[in-house]
Amino acid sequence: MNVDGLIVVDKPGGMTSHDVVARIRRLAKTRRVGHGGTLDPMATGVLVIGVNRATRLLTYVIGSEKSYLATVRLGAATITDDAEGDVTSRASVAGVGDEAIRAELGRQVGELEQVPSAVSAIKINGERAYKRVRDGEDVDIPARRVTIHRLDVLDIRRPEGADVVDVDIDVTCSSGTYIRAIARDLGAVLGVGGHLTALRRTAVGGLTLAEASTLSELEERAPDVIGLPMAEAAARAFPRRDATEEEARVLSHGGPLAAVGIDGPYAVFDPAGTLLAIVSERDGRAKPEIVLAPA
Repeated sequence: MNVDGLIVVDKPGGMTSHDVVARIRRLAKTRRVGHGGTLDPMATGVLVIGVNRATRLLTYVIGSEKSYLATVRLGAATITDDAEGDVTSRASVAGVGDEAIRAELGRQVGELEQVPSAVSAIKINGERAYKRVRDGEDVDIPARRVTIHRLDVLDIRRPEGADVVDVDIDVTCSSGTYIRAIARDLGAVLGVGGHLTALRRTAVGGLTLAEASTLSELEERAPDVIGLPMAEAAARAFPRRDATEEEARVLSHGGPLAAVGIDGPYAVFDPAGTLLAIVSERDGRAKPEIVLAPA
């Protein structure tokens, strides 16, 4: 079955994003499958999968803002900044008050320079940072500018019999933001250490858990696994422009259109509603970034 489109998967814990891609390749019976933004094995939630020609939309999906529900545990730091790594330090949280937690998290909202977690997929001199750490190296990753649009504290809990504080947060942030780094930095500034114990991605751009399917649900309806066909996926992800027949002819061959003042990138459709291209306007012309017109 030759199908093109996006699948919003509710990724389970314990699987890598590549594991999910491999499963979808089998279900959709095609090798042309990719994902729009890695989730750690521990994390669950929205993982956007592109199938066949829709893999070309994933560049834009990856750059979308993202939302998460997470739990930060204060009182211990780990090598990975999450619960999967070895504990590197512990400290009493007896002196850490709720207001201090809220205040320090509030300081992480807005544009900031964030140092990614050392155990990450970022390349340092051509090699993944996590591999260098596992080989025993000290890794110095430069900070990069990210934007945390919203960070709400949902609950602050002090489990009985444990010298820790668990903080449930709801975050919307730019692409490239590490939620693990939020936990690490909160623990560091409070002097007690911090790491993530739970992470669930609830949205990637306009794609949310509401339209996500579990792998079990996808198995049941295979090979009909596409949740958002190409045209619908583009209409959800981009501003829309409807082309005339002549404009459609020009654009389908890679030619530019006249600019109409739409902030790009945006999706252009032919009179029949078929997705033609993703374009951006510059120098008075609407120029295609990718042409998606059917062959």
